[in-house]
Amino acid sequence: LVSAFAVPAHAEPGVSAKSAILMHADSGRVLYEKNADEHMLIASTTKIMTAIVVLEHCALDELVEVDERSAGIEGSSMYLRAGESCTVEELLCGLLLVSGNDAATALALHAAGSMERFAELMNDKARELGMTGSHFENAHGLDAEGHHSTARDLAVLMAGCMSEALPA
Repeated sequence: LVSAFAVPAHAEPGVSAKSAILMHADSGRVLYEKNADEHMLIASTTKIMTAIVVLEHCALDELVEVDERSAGIEGSSMYLRAGESCTVEELLCGLLLVSGNDAATALALHAAGSMERFAELMNDKARELGMTGSHFENAHGLDAEGHHSTARDLAVLMAGCMSEALPA
């Protein structure tokens, strides 16, 4: 039987990304990698870790007061206004569905009191998951000195998400 999807064993995938990894989520077995341990800017993939940390420290129905530090932050936004209140669940939707930097900031401030303290929580979680090539400086992913990850660490993060979200 011949499959239309068969790829010769010697074929190199055509991956144009500077860094990449394909990892089996359950076993951690690496099937393909390219510069998988190179520190890279991680932009909005940061928000995956933000969501995990928020879910570990907040209840979905908690009310979050949006202040001027969150409203109007640069980049993608759910257009929060200072003085309005949203639930953690609503802000998580804005964080993950529209990549809201304002939602990320509001959640971080609510969960930890400051962006610096929230970044410490993110780094603690990264170490707990075995992410050895990552360092977080903020909850939204805007470029910052020392804010980076690797393809390998992001694969570890996603495998951790899948193991938490899917029934055994």
